[in-house]
Amino acid sequence: MDAAGFASAARWYVEGFGHRSGVNVTLDAPDQLGRFPDAVEPALFRVLQEALTNVHRHSGASTAQVSIREDAGQVILEVRDNGRGIPEALLAHFQATGGGMGVGLAGIRERARELAGRVKIESDSAGTLVGVTIPLKPTTVKPEHNSPEGWPPVPSVLDDGVGQNY
Repeated sequence: MDAAGFASAARWYVEGFGHRSGVNVTLDAPDQLGRFPDAVEPALFRVLQEALTNVHRHSGASTAQVSIREDAGQVILEVRDNGRGIPEALLAHFQATGGGMGVGLAGIRERARELAGRVKIESDSAGTLVGVTIPLKPTTVKPEHNSPEGWPPVPSVLDDGVGQNY
């Protein structure tokens, strides 16, 4: 990905994923899709990996479509499948709290959030759509009192959420 960029890496990954998983995957991405900022390309690749992993592990889908496009200063990655969908109550809980669905979708949400992006998840009995939109212009992080000007906050203690401090 470092040499050829996200679009090339996505083409390679989608082709290999289809062979390995047995899911018929298509990719819709412009041939002239350029390079994205350094932080954006690996995040998009990880989102693509996680979304397709979820298709394979959980959806029961026979097909998936991956779409990558650049529009109005942002990149949009969408993965749509024809699987069984996410139960409505579970999806509503995830969208309200960010929890209850394992680490995959939470990781996608976190990667988008770190880049000031948005996640869209739509699902019904005909399949699921996971979409991520990431702005391509740098965003500024509001410094906190313990951080140098322009830097993200520096935590005094990191807590892993299960009482283990580092």
